[in-house]
Amino acid sequence: MSKKLTEKEKLFCLLYAQGGDARGCAARAGFTLSPQRSAARLLAKGEIQAEISKIEKDRRAAHAAARGLYRLAFGSVTDALRLMLCEGTLTPEDIEKLDFFNVAEVKRPKGGGLEIKFFDRLKALERLEKLGTGEESPQSSFIQALSEGAKLISEEDEGE
Repeated sequence: MSKKLTEKEKLFCLLYAQGGDARGCAARAGFTLSPQRSAARLLAKGEIQAEISKIEKDRRAAHAAARGLYRLAFGSVTDALRLMLCEGTLTPEDIEKLDFFNVAEVKRPKGGGLEIKFFDRLKALERLEKLGTGEESPQSSFIQALSEGAKLISEEDEGE
C-alpha cells in the first residue's frame, strides 16, 4: 500500500519532472537542511518515482496535443485541395503520400464531385490559447481523448 505524498514531496516531483537538478529541486521544495541527501532519499522512494513518471507522461501528452492543435490551426490544406482538383488522376500511391491531417471528413455526393470538411481552425487556436494560459490542464477531456487515440494507434501498430 503506497503512502500519500506530502505537499513538499509533490512539489519536488513537479520541479524534478521539469528537468531540474535533484539537489536544487529538493531545496526549492523546502528540504533545506540537507537538500543533497533529501534528494537522494526522495528519488529512492517508489512513490516519488511513480509520481515523477506520471507528471512526465502528462507533460508528454500535453505537448503532443499542443503540437496537434498547432497543426490544425496553422497547417496546410494544399494536399486536400490537390485531391479535390486532381480527382481521378492520382494513383493510390500518390494519395498515400498526401497530408490530410486537417481533414475532418471526405464525402462523395450522389451528384458527383468531392466534398471535403476541415477541422475548425478557430477552435484549435482557442484550445492552444487555453493551454498556453493554463486554463486547460493536461487532464482535460480533450487532451485525454487525444492521448487515448494515440495509445490505440500505437497498440494497433505494435499488433501488425
